Amino acid sequence: MVTINRGRQRLAQQVIDQLRLQIETGKLRQGDQLPTEPQLEATFGVSRTVVREAIADLRAAGFVQPVQGKGVFVADPKTKTGLSLTPIEVKSIPETLELLEFRMAAEGEAAAIAAYRRTAEQEAAIRAANRKMANLIEAGQPTVEADYEFHMAIAAATNNRFYVDVLRHFGPRAIPRGQFPTLPEANDRTYLEKVHAEHGEILSAIADQDPDRARQAMRAHMMASQRRYRMLAEQQ
Repeated sequence: MVTINRGRQRLAQQVIDQLRLQIETGKLRQGDQLPTEPQLEATFGVSRTVVREAIADLRAAGFVQPVQGKGVFVADPKTKTGLSLTPIEVKSIPETLELLEFRMAAEGEAAAIAAYRRTAEQEAAIRAANRKMANLIEAGQPTVEADYEFHMAIAAATNNRFYVDVLRHFGPRAIPRGQFPTLPEANDRTYLEKVHAEHGEILSAIADQDPDRARQAMRAHMMASQRRYRMLAEQQ
């Protein structure tokens, strides 16, 4: 499972890089429809999960835009999310990437420790936070606080106060999208469901008391965020 998660991240990045290159060199122009998911799977030799992850990241970065019932199309360069950031948000990108790098190390290990130390009550608290986020996504409500609660519940499940203290120091600002309110992904259901699915993989590993899988699931979650904000930085 560890190898699968890490490999999926690399494959998703390869798909992103190739599609971005086609868009930036004009092979795919504004308004062009991307190949269907099955076609992309065949072209890149990857799974549907990898294709969907790559498309979700390209959408969050403003390179593509889905049209209900029709498919995914190359977006107007003028509407790229990176071009609409406020000056404060632009200045926040380097710090966000540094924070994600730190969290990858700290929370990756926290997830591993939680997998073998968590009590039944602590597992229930993680599960409840995950369910709360799902309900908020369904209701179209803000999810940053629930996202933070999920990570805090994992920190608490380590039964090591320093993990809790570190995450509490950052507070909800540890959740990157809370610092970028102008980004469509902050309230985009497809994106939020992807984040929730990543949380589900972390929860599953902790529930199964599998430290290695929990560690890698958390790292994969952070790496996906890093990838999105690196693409954002490149557009500035």
